[in-house]
Amino acid sequence: MKTYTILIAENDEDERFFMQQGFDEASDLFEVEALVKNGDALLEWLTLNAPRKPDVILSDLNMPGKNGYDLINELKAQPAYASIPVIIASTSPIQSTIERCLTLGAADYIIKPETFIEYGPFVRELHQRIIQKELIP
Repeated sequence: MKTYTILIAENDEDERFFMQQGFDEASDLFEVEALVKNGDALLEWLTLNAPRKPDVILSDLNMPGKNGYDLINELKAQPAYASIPVIIASTSPIQSTIERCLTLGAADYIIKPETFIEYGPFVRELHQRIIQKELIP
């Protein structure tokens, strides 16, 4: 199975910890380039690590500073990053929120687990969705 490089933005410290564990358990599916605390830090990472680009970006929706909506807009507006699929992760199942993200240019929208211990299955589901939707060539 293909291993993808991923850059993640998540503002909640506990969630970052458990998310990292989930990705560590699935190291055959993803190589985490960085796990940053918000959209500003994600954009800074991309700038500091150019021309290296992740295969996919996973971003929380609601974060201080640049949030998921801001990230989609900024990344899609920059030719160097516009082709990187951005997947939004949120606890919100509200259809209008999902539609807004997809309309702005998100490649997908995935609901976060209700409990931190469910990040192993979440990571496997994320990988499967990338394959099924052919988000990465």
